[in-house]
Amino acid sequence: MSAMPRRTQGVVLIHSASKAMCRHIEWAIGSILGAEPTIDWTPQPALRDHVRCELSWTGGPGTGAAISSALRGWEGLRYEVTEDPSPGYDGSRWQYTPSLGLAHFPTSANGDLYLTENRLRDLLDIAMGSPDAVFDMLGELLGDDYDAELEPFRYAGDGAPVRWLHKVG
Repeated sequence: MSAMPRRTQGVVLIHSASKAMCRHIEWAIGSILGAEPTIDWTPQPALRDHVRCELSWTGGPGTGAAISSALRGWEGLRYEVTEDPSPGYDGSRWQYTPSLGLAHFPTSANGDLYLTENRLRDLLDIAMGSPDAVFDMLGELLGDDYDAELEPFRYAGDGAPVRWLHKVG
């Protein structure tokens, strides 16, 4: 008897995309999920002539990374992708902005970012006892620059519809 494939779920938040990108984003996500999603695009009040969407997905571990990679580097696109933890796999959050690029952050079961022991030890070694350096580096490791850039786009999306997607197979 074969084991059931591992499953997880996550969310794709497209914070801003030009209207011309919408169909391409749908194709990219659909190619990963195995079925083209129907996405409800809504205006993005924080950026004229741009739209946003939020959709949930279910698939195997690594689906969030595949979606993030597929959308990476697209002109003017801002997004976040989350993947919940599953047996044997940490949770993750990917954030992308045109000015900062793509970042990956491991997450706990409740969605908080976490820092590993080795990263903290490296930070302390590099900071060489400077509290200001520790503070600045912790902010970098926790994605403060990404949050600052994405926050206006997050608030603009309050009340947007969510569509659940399920990977076929």
